[in-house]
Amino acid sequence: MDQAAVHLIGLDFGSTTSSVLVAKARIGHHGLTGRMTLEAPQVIYRPEPVFTPFRGTDIDDVAIEALLDRWLGASGLAAPDFFAGGTIITGLAALRDNAAILARAVGARIGEGVVATAADPCLESWLAFMGSCSMLSRVHADRAVLNLDIGGGTTNPALGRNGAVTATGCHYVGARHFQVQPGSYRLTAMSEHGRALLHALGIVRKIGEELSQTHLEAILDWYIAALEAIVQGDRAFFATPVGRMHEQVAFPGAKDAAVTFSGGVGELLYRRATGEPMPSTTHFGDLGIDLAERIATSPRLSRDLRNLVPEQRGRATVYGLALHSTEVSGATLCLPDGGALPLRDLPIVARLSMNADAATIDAAVALARRHARGACIQVLGVAAVHEHVKLLGERFEKALGSHPSCDHTLVLLLEANVGKTLGNYATSWGKMPNGLIVLDEMPDRQAHFANLGRMRDGVVPVAFYGMY
Repeated sequence: MDQAAVHLIGLDFGSTTSSVLVAKARIGHHGLTGRMTLEAPQVIYRPEPVFTPFRGTDIDDVAIEALLDRWLGASGLAAPDFFAGGTIITGLAALRDNAAILARAVGARIGEGVVATAADPCLESWLAFMGSCSMLSRVHADRAVLNLDIGGGTTNPALGRNGAVTATGCHYVGARHFQVQPGSYRLTAMSEHGRALLHALGIVRKIGEELSQTHLEAILDWYIAALEAIVQGDRAFFATPVGRMHEQVAFPGAKDAAVTFSGGVGELLYRRATGEPMPSTTHFGDLGIDLAERIATSPRLSRDLRNLVPEQRGRATVYGLALHSTEVSGATLCLPDGGALPLRDLPIVARLSMNADAATIDAAVALARRHARGACIQVLGVAAVHEHVKLLGERFEKALGSHPSCDHTLVLLLEANVGKTLGNYATSWGKMPNGLIVLDEMPDRQAHFANLGRMRDGVVPVAFYGMY
């Protein structure tokens, strides 16, 4: 069991670029917690990011399919080879029908067991932190670390301590709200947020016209003020009409936290900080280079730029997707029918304790039964004695008997390592076929949805999204 090798994949489709990462890891026991986990991940395929292919604001489906085929061919792997992973679709790539087109293309080539998640800003913030600075945060366990993931369309802040994320947010501050002719500042496209910002700043410019240096400075001044307000928790900044429009998920701020960066702008920022050559003027057709230059001049934002450098610097989300988006169940699970997997988009309808009373369990099971695709219930805490597990299982057995259904799957996600025992009591030792699956050794990820992959080597991969 401890030597089983599996392959993981992460795919990140954004407003500006798209990335892939393929890694190999072992399924083993964590040395401290004893939980099943993915150990010793090794990146085996990581090409350079490419521009996300669009036709105007619509995804170029033919180009996307060709890109995925090229990536998979170069990796030497196919759908059956992947144990788990994730796909995230954000910004312009998630607009209109774009997300559905991308999800279909990924599903057709990599399989339904790999989660495709569109426009989940808090998950993106969490993934960026985990992929960028989770290790750095553990090394500096006594310091709060705030990671700003700045891309083409959004800035996703995530605050963590000792490797654990405690707060996330999302703001429409990014490099690609103003698209320009590379080598100049002649506008070729603007997002609705870009247009609103120009109006708020009193700047009158149309597509085809040039942004003057004064216009550029005003835009960048506002973006820097917005980033500083995120860090400082300045709610007044986002209380204005244009401020409210630029805030998708509010962030509480972290005045004393060390600040790190990821995303395309973060990569440029660390390139500048280490003295590497910067691309030429508006090389990427947006304001990313200019924004990175200005962040470097902000005393608050750049305070830790040189003494706290994340290992991956820029490509955090795709690392987070491939290496941190999946939890591995314990091996003592209750899974009467392995053919029921994979299961996708299961809502997590309740979070219960190991000593939840019968009425609470009955209400949670009744709620779960209302969801046609099935649902999950998290059970948190450790089992002190066998009698507690027996009592909990009997309470679930009674609730399942009161709300019978063989067509709706109920998944219990246990934190304790008692999956098989609890499942036996809840099904009257297999006599009650009630569509119950019990997975144990599942940490509390505070998410709204879960995806279960196919069983391999006696364990099941579980991906969480809809973070809160």
